[in-house]
Amino acid sequence: MINFLDLKAVNDSFEPDLSNAIKRVLDSGWYLLGNEVKAFEQEYANYIGTQYCIGVANGLDALRLIIKAYTELGEMKEGDEIIVPANTYIATILAITENKLNPILIEPNLNTYQIDENLIEAAITQKTKAIMLVHLYGQCAYTEKIGELSKKYNLKVIEDNAQAHGCLYRKTDSSKWEKTGSIGNASGHSFYPGKNLGALGDAGAVTTNDKTLAKTIYSLANYGSSEKYIFDFKGLNSRLDEIQAAILRVKLRHLDKDLQLRKKVAYYYIKNIKNPQIILPVISDWNSHVFHIFPIRCKERNNLQQYLRENNIQTLIHYPIPPHRQKCYKNWNHLSFPITEKIHNEELSLPMSPILTDKEIKYVVEIINHY
Repeated sequence: MINFLDLKAVNDSFEPDLSNAIKRVLDSGWYLLGNEVKAFEQEYANYIGTQYCIGVANGLDALRLIIKAYTELGEMKEGDEIIVPANTYIATILAITENKLNPILIEPNLNTYQIDENLIEAAITQKTKAIMLVHLYGQCAYTEKIGELSKKYNLKVIEDNAQAHGCLYRKTDSSKWEKTGSIGNASGHSFYPGKNLGALGDAGAVTTNDKTLAKTIYSLANYGSSEKYIFDFKGLNSRLDEIQAAILRVKLRHLDKDLQLRKKVAYYYIKNIKNPQIILPVISDWNSHVFHIFPIRCKERNNLQQYLRENNIQTLIHYPIPPHRQKCYKNWNHLSFPITEKIHNEELSLPMSPILTDKEIKYVVEIINHY
């Protein structure tokens, strides 16, 4: 069986460094808010290109805390609106509604699967406070037009960078590359085990260049306390632990190399899958994309998935039901987002990881071409 993602094999590739990192934490006797977290926060901020990084418990909390901090700082309030893509993982939406703000769902571009920049301005109202971008599947969602709109209407740009560690962006008139997670006002990152930069459990972070926002998030994530037993806010308990930080420090050193291996897999898929029933992703810039997911589309998606399973190829669907059709948002169930629904009905994710062998990649292509 070719696994969609063989996490054990991925993590074995980092040995003995992972085991040594865990032992280092065990031997230190310090398990929360210690030197490993501080070191990772600095190293990850340097990698992303921001002044501040705050380690938190998971990616959802990272986004929740950004909005909660803006609320505490008086820049957002209950009932305000945040523009967000309709075809995202539900965590992006949950972060908004949990803070009692209203998500305004926007259709994606069918070629890129990213939010359609041409639909954003018509959705902006006096209550709009932010655009939340999702760099879905590892491709940059930010555009110059989105940047111009954020300035024109004085909107925050919040990045959901959960799937895009190492993803790059470059303005058309610039030779300088910037990493996603450093482009907007603040960014939420997930280090769920299956991510390009994955922990051995739940973990996340916020990156920003805003000192006041960073300080507020740091406090909110620690029960609302910036000084022991003194609570300025009604906060959360959302902290990155020392073991996960130590593990992430090991993996961060290898991330760029792993991204190149992912690109190699993606390049082979795109150059060699020749089945007219398969719609391949459109890659506008190979330098930018980090291929957390390799999404194809097929009108007979379920049949294709079954066929691949019978041929010992594991695939996943990202995602079978869009947020507006979920029971937890039943007041949206009547809404129609045809492009989003088309993607969710047709998308299938092929095996993608830095440890796939040439033989495995060729086999996947061969089997798909015979479908």
